[in-house]
Amino acid sequence: MKIALFGGSFDPVHREHVRYVQAAKDALGLDRVIILPAGLAPHKARGAFASGEDRLAMCRIAFGAYPWAEVSDFEVCEEGRSYTYLTCRHFAAEYPGAELYFLVGEDMLEDFFTWKNPDEILSLVTLIACGRGEKTPQALHEKFRARFGKDFQVVPFMGEAVSSRLLRVDLAFGKRPASLDGKVYDYIRTGRLYTHAAIAPALALEKETRREHSYRVARMAVGRAASAGISEEKALLASALHDCGKYVPLTSPLLEDFTPPDNVPPPVMHQYTGAYLARHCFGIEDEEVLDAIRYHTSGKAGMTPLGMLVYLSDLLEEGRDFKGIDRLRALFRTDLEVCLYHSLKDQLDYLKQSEKSVYPLTDQAFRWIRGVIKDKN
Repeated sequence: MKIALFGGSFDPVHREHVRYVQAAKDALGLDRVIILPAGLAPHKARGAFASGEDRLAMCRIAFGAYPWAEVSDFEVCEEGRSYTYLTCRHFAAEYPGAELYFLVGEDMLEDFFTWKNPDEILSLVTLIACGRGEKTPQALHEKFRARFGKDFQVVPFMGEAVSSRLLRVDLAFGKRPASLDGKVYDYIRTGRLYTHAAIAPALALEKETRREHSYRVARMAVGRAASAGISEEKALLASALHDCGKYVPLTSPLLEDFTPPDNVPPPVMHQYTGAYLARHCFGIEDEEVLDAIRYHTSGKAGMTPLGMLVYLSDLLEEGRDFKGIDRLRALFRTDLEVCLYHSLKDQLDYLKQSEKSVYPLTDQAFRWIRGVIKDKN
C-alpha cells in the first residue's frame, strides 16, 4: 500500500492544497493520502490563527469529495509542538510494510535541513516536493544529496503561489478569495474566523478608495511581517486602522474628547485622530499598534519595527507610483531600517527643493534613523 502524509497549518486550507494532493496521488499511484493539520508548528512563533477543531473541519470540507483522502487529528491532539519525525514514526508503526511518502511544498523543502531529526524522517518516508508559483525545487537536489545521501522526488505539478497569510488579510477585509473552496469560505464566514471586531467599523469610516488603499497596505505589511520578526496580528490591525481618522472631522462627536497636538499640518492630523479612534471607539489597547497608527504619516524618532513597517507599507503599497519607488520597494524586502532612511531622505530632499515646510517629527525621525544606520555600518 502506498500512503502519503501531508502536513501543514492549513490556516486556512485552500484549493492549491487540494490540487497538489490530487497531483501527488496521480503521479505516485497513492492508495491513501492522510492530511495532518499541525498542532503547534515548530517553525512558527505562534500557533495557528484558527483552532485545531476549525482547521480539521475545513480540511474535511475541502477533501470531503475524495474517498482516498483522510483528515487526521493526530498532530492537533498531540501536546506541544508538531514534530514531523514523531508523526512519521507514528504512522510507520500504524502501517507496517506500507510505502510511506511525505508531501511538502518547495517553501518547506528549503527549510527541511533545519527540521528536527531529518535523517530519521528520511529513514521512514520518501520526501516528495512540488513547485510553488514560478519556482522549482530542482536546484536543491545537489544540496540534498550531499547532506542526506539520498534524494527527494518531485511531483510534476506547478501550483499557483497562494499565501495563507494573505488569504487571512483578504478575509479580515471581508473579501472572498478565489483560491478558497466555496464551502470552506462559508464555514469561515459562519464561524467569523480570521476577523477582528475593530476592522469592519473602522473601515466603514473610510471612502471606498481609501478602504482599498488600507487593504493594499495590510497585504504589504502582513506579507513582510514574519520575515521582519513582527507579529502578523499587529501588522494587520495597525495597517487596517491606520487611516480610520482620515475623513472624520475634528467637529465629529466621535472626537468630542480629543485634544489635537499643537501646530499639526492638516495632512498629518489624521494619524492622531486615527490613534484616538482606535483606542476610544474600537477598543484597541495595544500601545505598539496605537503608536504605529499615531505616527504612520510623520514618522518619529525611535520607531518600533511595527511602526516602520506600517509607515513604509503606507508609502510603498502597490497603488503608489512615484520616482524611485521600485528602489525603495526592493529595500523594503531586505532591510526596513535602510528603507526607512532612504524614504525619509528622499521626502526631506523633495520638501526642501520645493521650499515646503518640514514637520518636526519627520526631521527627528530622519536624524534618528540616520544614526541607527551609521551605528550598523
